[in-house]
Amino acid sequence: MFTPKYPPTDTYTPIPAAVPLDQQPTNPAQVPAMGPVPYVQPTPAQTPAPVPARPVVQLTPGSTAMLLAGGTAVVLVVGAVLVSMLLAVAVTAASLAVVAVVLRAILNDSRKAR
Repeated sequence: MFTPKYPPTDTYTPIPAAVPLDQQPTNPAQVPAMGPVPYVQPTPAQTPAPVPARPVVQLTPGSTAMLLAGGTAVVLVVGAVLVSMLLAVAVTAASLAVVAVVLRAILNDSRKAR
């Protein structure tokens, strides 16, 4: 299902190589016709470098403590930012509610005055 489907080699037509503009033929009779191109076997890939047996990062007690302290600092900073954003939304909602009540009172007073 995930393997690629290639056309048979006898129906494969390669894309012609780019020719610089100063070397392109101007006469249509000089343009070479595309013929069958022989299949070239790809060269095998180089073998990857061996993987070291031990991990690259060594965790010492000091580095573990620094990692925990850094993670705690990140959590505290992100929490403070989220709480401040929530507080900003709450203050905005409260001020809009006060404005709505004041406007309603003003409109009701102006209707009763007539």
